[in-house]
Amino acid sequence: MHERIVKMADAIAQATEKEMPLLDALATSAEAESAGRLRDGLTVENCEDAVICSAAMLAAAGLIACRDGGDMEQFTAGDVSVKTGSGSDNCEIAAMLRRHVSILMAPYWGDDGFAFVGVRG
Repeated sequence: MHERIVKMADAIAQATEKEMPLLDALATSAEAESAGRLRDGLTVENCEDAVICSAAMLAAAGLIACRDGGDMEQFTAGDVSVKTGSGSDNCEIAAMLRRHVSILMAPYWGDDGFAFVGVRG
């Protein structure tokens, strides 16, 4: 299963050879997260394809977010000026992938413990 996750994550993120060790580690973590959040009574075998897809998307999101996205547009300190900005929206792409994972896994994941709490005014 791990190999399928890495292969799918690579297809999404188009990892370079230098990025492959990081992608492999991210895939391991994403697999554990996707499988660990399953509702009671579900096993990875019950929803293997969904777990593989979600883990691949999480791993790809992690890798994409680690890339230089050109977040800093301009920085000046005295006579030194640095300006980057490749026009990449890596953080937005990573966030979009994570949102898709939440949608994909909604039928399989259990309660994450989040709750709104009312406060008397």
